[in-house]
Amino acid sequence: MSKHLQGIAASSGIAIAKAYRLETPHLVVEKKTVTDVEAEIARFDEAVAKAKTELEQIKDRALQTLGEDKAAIFSAHLLVLSDPELLNPIKEKISLEQVNAEYALDEVASMFVAMFEAMDNEYMKERAADIRDVTKRVLAHLLGVTMSNPSLISEEVVIIAEDLTPSDTAQLNRQYVKGFTTDIGGRTSHSAIMARSLEIPAVVGTKVVTEEIENGDLVIVDGLDGRIVVNPSEEELAQYNEKRARFEAQKAEWSKLVHEPTVTSDGYHVELAANIGTPDDVKGVLANGAEGIGLYRTEFLYMGRSELPTEEEQFIAYKTVLERMEGKPVVVRTLDIGGDKELPYLELPKEMNPFLGFRAIRLCLEMQEMFRTQLRALLRASVYGNLKIMFPMIATLDEFRQAKAILLEEKEKLVQAGVPVAEFEVGMMVEIPAAAVLADQFAKEVDFFSIGTNDLIQYTMAADRMNERVSYLYQPYNPAILRLIANVIDAAHKEGKWAGMCGEMAGEEVAIPILLGLGLDEFSMSATSVLRARSQLKKLSKEEAASLKETILSMNTAEEVVAFVKQTFHIE
Repeated sequence: MSKHLQGIAASSGIAIAKAYRLETPHLVVEKKTVTDVEAEIARFDEAVAKAKTELEQIKDRALQTLGEDKAAIFSAHLLVLSDPELLNPIKEKISLEQVNAEYALDEVASMFVAMFEAMDNEYMKERAADIRDVTKRVLAHLLGVTMSNPSLISEEVVIIAEDLTPSDTAQLNRQYVKGFTTDIGGRTSHSAIMARSLEIPAVVGTKVVTEEIENGDLVIVDGLDGRIVVNPSEEELAQYNEKRARFEAQKAEWSKLVHEPTVTSDGYHVELAANIGTPDDVKGVLANGAEGIGLYRTEFLYMGRSELPTEEEQFIAYKTVLERMEGKPVVVRTLDIGGDKELPYLELPKEMNPFLGFRAIRLCLEMQEMFRTQLRALLRASVYGNLKIMFPMIATLDEFRQAKAILLEEKEKLVQAGVPVAEFEVGMMVEIPAAAVLADQFAKEVDFFSIGTNDLIQYTMAADRMNERVSYLYQPYNPAILRLIANVIDAAHKEGKWAGMCGEMAGEEVAIPILLGLGLDEFSMSATSVLRARSQLKKLSKEEAASLKETILSMNTAEEVVAFVKQTFHIE
């Protein structure tokens, strides 16, 4: 009899194959007394060196198969293995307490992991996973235990695991690994992000797959609805084979739209753009027929390294993206660090609530040398394409004016020095309710708005989007959110400016007809969502969507809005 399990849909598609349990070797640590402390420290150093060699190899493979930003995860792992704050306490413990390296490593690593996991911050919890992954590798070398190696899989399988570490995921071979499912994790965990890059179906956060599935069981991973079916009946197998065929046919149908403009059924054009993190991501943008880049997250240039990137490094990255986009618009967001993204080398003070603290433009206006370096690199790159510069986390007019003034100062210096600078637009992200409410004033001074719904929703609803206990308040379709979005778009249009959206919401099936009706000019989303969105927009009438604007904005709850939109636009 078949079993049905429910988790979080992390990567689209349907996979049907035999289960392959990716077992984590049981690493048993015993406390022992050592007499030759120097020899024990040397043994520890040797295990660290072996782990580093392995990680370099995994990083190289990730670079070839997954791209630069995913390989950066292993640069971060290598940094952990070079971090004196982790290594020195282990060596001190060996030396002072005369204990074996395994015990010292396990004790110190457990303390760090517990400290990071206690933080109410998803990014810091991911760092705990990194430390666990890295130290387990060193511990395995000390104990002489062989780590599991997913790259050796040589038949079609679905991976079953408690969690997939970044190093596990980087070694998956798409030819054989058809999908995976885990006990823990969410849509933003490393394994989920990598699954989307590999384009293999994944369902995470099931809590129970390792208990419920044995090696060799036939497993269906439904990455569309977050379902797992174990040992399906003939009837279920037929249903899912049909569902998979429908999804593949739909993808093939969407792929025909790669070179087409995004025009509604009544002839209205909107721009469909993609969000990127590194120059490598441009391949996906072009392959999926995006008409521009609506958000280039520049913080990836600053992460997974031990010092700030130079002006030249940044210039090359921006120039590469602009050139590859061949004149299509590229919206570059200036450094957005803080909140859930930290840079250890900046040594910023710890904050009670980093999402409401010293981050993004606030940090840049105070650390001006860092900000000016980035702006110079952007201005120098402007001659290679269609550049739009966007400031994040703007709360007041004064912040925008200050940031723009610094930008224009740097432009003037370059022009005086004979460095060519092309025309560019200057805009801002609208993610703070204060800015959304005052959009009519901001619209007089900006060239464009881009609405960052991920933060706008959590700030408006006063609910941390990473906190499961208040996740019910993460409501993109709450009329309060929709009214703020409408206010921003209307304010932009009144001043003859354009308004885009670069939050997750821009690519959602229920959101698209609403946003079209509100008059959104540019929809920016993950590259893999572009063709599906184009297909949907081609079937929608802008006039019909606009005629429902007041009805939707006057509704009372998010549930009412969703039910109405699904019924009106025949969304399943």
